[in-house]
Formats: sequence, structure tokens, C-alpha cells
Amino acid sequence: MTEYAHGISYNEEEIRRWNVYYKLYIDSVFILQMTTDLYLLSLAGQIMRRTATRRRIWLGAAAGAGLSCVSLMIPVFTVGARLLLGSVPVSMCMMCLTYQIHGVRSLLRASLLMAAAGFFFGGGMIWILNRLRAVMKGGGGLFLTLAAGALSYLLLEVVLRRLMRRRADSLRTVRVYVPALGQEIRVRALVDTGNHLTDPISGAPVSVISRKIARCMASCLSQEKFHAIPYRSVGKKSGILSGYELPELLIEETGGTLKREHVIVAVCDTGISEDSAYQMILHPGLLEN
Repeated sequence: MTEYAHGISYNEEEIRRWNVYYKLYIDSVFILQMTTDLYLLSLAGQIMRRTATRRRIWLGAAAGAGLSCVSLMIPVFTVGARLLLGSVPVSMCMMCLTYQIHGVRSLLRASLLMAAAGFFFGGGMIWILNRLRAVMKGGGGLFLTLAAGALSYLLLEVVLRRLMRRRADSLRTVRVYVPALGQEIRVRALVDTGNHLTDPISGAPVSVISRKIARCMASCLSQEKFHAIPYRSVGKKSGILSGYELPELLIEETGGTLKREHVIVAVCDTGISEDSAYQMILHPGLLEN
């Protein structure tokens, strides 16, 4: 016998009868999981800038849904723990099948990216689902859940496209002629609206290049055109950058090419890593007419 509050006693058989059990219809779980995986694979592919045929996307989503159903039927731990432990290997399998990503590190990175997309997708889906249920007064079931997923995906896709378009607009291709090589080098540059570096004497805008690019255009960086550029950055109150004057800089725009003469660049690795998509931080003043 077990005694609870208010002095009421119950035997173990009665307590067992009160345990709550949930029925999971495997066909509904498969459909819901596969639809979700389709959305997440599409979002992850857009973020990674990878493409895949519809057949591969459907194959990856079906494989992910099937593996998720299998993990639910494993008689260990709780349902939530099974899904949590199986999420990473399942998503890695989907990424491998869909986008032909190989290597544990690359697959793990892709899997975490897909999990991040799933976080925002799930949050949007729950928000929409609660409002749809309020309108439909709790009805709808599987159809309502699928509709909420579709709306969440469409909203996230719009936001993602705008963010990626803004990032693409902030990148420019810069061409610099190197006399010693007798050719131009092309540098990927980021237009940073927060870059306020200027030459203390002339007030001319100053762009920033990495040391790697500086070595490539060493013959352009003449000591006769040296400029000391004072700056401030996070973690360091002040400092001096080595600046040099380039005779000419060509900035490629969608509408044509901007030509700038006597452009000052400072050599600094702060904010520019070797793996960055850009190797130059372009001063926004150079884009003004």
C-alpha cells in the first residue's frame, strides 16, 4: 500500500492503471517527419549555397524520416531521449545522401547548421500552430500541423533570402594592378559601413587588407607612399596601422566598374581570417560618386 496526501492509500495495481500512455501512429509520424526534413534540407542547402536534385532531397528526407521512426521503436530510454540521441547521426546521413557531403567534420558542421535551421523553423511552426488552433478552436490535427510547417518554411525562406541578398550586396570584387607581376590581382572585399578609418592628414578614406594580400601586392606598397593610420578597436584602445597609397583601384559593381586613384590601404589581420570570404574591408566612402 502507498499513502499519499489527505491520508488516502492506494495499492500498486491502482497506481499502474493511472499511468498515462500515448499512441503514436507510425504513418503519421513518418509523414510529419519527412515533410519537416524536406523543409530543413532546403533551408540548410540555401545557407550552405549547395544544390541538389529533387530526387536527392526526397531521398534524404525519406531516409531521415525512416531512421527517426526506427529510433522511436528502440526500447531504451524515453521517446525524447531517443529522438535527441538519434538527431545528429540522422541529420548527418541526410546531408550525405542529399548534398554529397563527406568527412565527419564537414558532416557534423552541416548537421549543426541544419539543427540551427530546425530551431527557428520549429519556433515559427509552434507560434503559427497556436494561432491556427485558436482560430479553428483546437481542430485540424495532422493537416493543421503540416499547414503550420509550410507557413513557417515560407516565412523563413523570405527572411533567409533577404539576409543572403544583403550579404551579397556587401561584397565587392576589387582589382589591383601589380607592376612587378605585370598583371591584376582580384580581391574579394567586404563593404563595411562601420569602417571610419581616415588618413589623419588628408582625411582620405582608408580600407584594410590582410597581410596575405599585402604580400601579393608588395611592389605596389611603396615606402615613399607610407601613411601612419591611427585606429581604435575592441580589446585595444589605440594603435597605429601601416598604410600605403595604391596608384589605382578598380571596384566591380553590378552596374559597371568604379575607378579610384590614390587609394590608401592599411595592413591588418584584425577581423580578417584566412578562411574569410573576403580579404579586404572596403571603406564605404570609395563607393560614393
